[in-house]
Amino acid sequence: LGNTVLHILVLQPNKTFACHMYSLILSYDRNKEGPGSLELIPNNEGLTPFKLAGVEGNTVMFQYLMQKRKHNLWSLGPLTTVLYDLTEIDSWAEDQSFLELIVSTKKREARQILDLTPVKELVNLKWNMYGRPYFCFLALFYILYMVCFTMCCVYRPLKPRTGNRTSSRDNTIYIQKMLQESYITYEDELRLVGELITVIGAVVILVLEIPDILRVGAAKYFGQTILGGPFHIIVITYACMILVTMVMRLTSTNGEVVPMSFALVLGWCNVMYFARGFQMLGPFTIMIQKMIFGDLMRFCWLMAVVILGFASAFYIIFQTENPENLGQFYNYPMSLFTTFELFLTIIDGPANYDVDLPFMYSVVYFAFAIIAALLMLNLLIAMMGDTHWRVAHERDELWRAQVVATTVMLERKLPRCLWPRSGICGREYGLGDRWYLRVEDRVDPNKHKIMRYTEAFKVQDRDNHDKGLEKLEINRDILYKKEPSLSLSHSISRTSSHRGWEMLRRNT
Repeated sequence: LGNTVLHILVLQPNKTFACHMYSLILSYDRNKEGPGSLELIPNNEGLTPFKLAGVEGNTVMFQYLMQKRKHNLWSLGPLTTVLYDLTEIDSWAEDQSFLELIVSTKKREARQILDLTPVKELVNLKWNMYGRPYFCFLALFYILYMVCFTMCCVYRPLKPRTGNRTSSRDNTIYIQKMLQESYITYEDELRLVGELITVIGAVVILVLEIPDILRVGAAKYFGQTILGGPFHIIVITYACMILVTMVMRLTSTNGEVVPMSFALVLGWCNVMYFARGFQMLGPFTIMIQKMIFGDLMRFCWLMAVVILGFASAFYIIFQTENPENLGQFYNYPMSLFTTFELFLTIIDGPANYDVDLPFMYSVVYFAFAIIAALLMLNLLIAMMGDTHWRVAHERDELWRAQVVATTVMLERKLPRCLWPRSGICGREYGLGDRWYLRVEDRVDPNKHKIMRYTEAFKVQDRDNHDKGLEKLEINRDILYKKEPSLSLSHSISRTSSHRGWEMLRRNT
């Protein structure tokens, strides 16, 4: 019951009342330390009161709980050294990491906790010491891996075509080699090494991604932009395309160019994932994800309807014409592709003006140009401009959250020998087996003096204002005395604190 009340207090809108009641309940806790403490009992979602305060973005309660956990080591003038307890904050020994919970929540207020002490100092320590070097090395390794895969695709086994052409439009001169013919020469064996590296890399990607999907859940793992959801979909699809290409090569099945081309596009697009490690490029990847999975996905539904309708009309119009003179619409799939190019204004109207064109072509093409080029493309530009304006206000905040998510990901994937635990063991200071983060804080005495002056003058202004209200209450029945009383109270309030505010300005 006490633990339930603590969780309820974390969700209370009155932060001051919640903090006082929280302390009151903990004062009756018999097991204030150890696993039996009320603060360490999780709810049905596996969240302790401390983690719940972070997930809900309750910064007041979070700071209050952190103040209870800190230990002042020493103080010398304006310098103060504080030890902050990293229990439930550090993701070293946590199955449900506090940092991962914050970056995966949809509440923007929760991301503000990443700027508070000691979370900010802990993330900076992890990222600068281990996260950034490992991430840059991983980016370089992935680019070299993609170069290897690209070279294997460029020099894939092909042989000249020996069969006769079946159509005048047939332009194929090379075909795929059989498996027995693909690995004969020294160049083939060198390519085989690159292909083995590519397949091993695809298997490693699946082995690393699948456990996280089972642990977090597919909806949360693929749906969170900060966790890299779209890029996880891309890299898993890429690995599957590599395995499909391998099966088609081993079985000598024609058509390996289809999964191979998909894998090339997806693999190189996944390089943008590594831009999150750089402050100059990270916010732009967030912008691209927001636009692609926000505005562009909605716009594609409208674009598909328009293209389908006009492509069908163009195909029907040119269905009775000679395809040799009007090759852009000789069949229905080509009509769809040509209409798509027209929609994006990549090509001009693909009409042969040396022959007589149907009258309806001019009418339909005129309507298509008005709807597609003038209306819908400008609508897309306006939608993207609005999304850019909205995301620009929080892109730096989202980038910092991405850095936290990347740090937690690297800490989970790398061996313990490559990523030692951050902080100081409490045994060095007689604080038990818990780990602490040492933070040096500099206190500006002039700032606190100015704040004391400000509070004193505010109190004096409130007292003078109350006295003026009392005089107005006494003279409320005398109409002609209301205006002088107002000016009198204003002048009293102004003269009594004027000297104090001038002293404050000079001090500042």
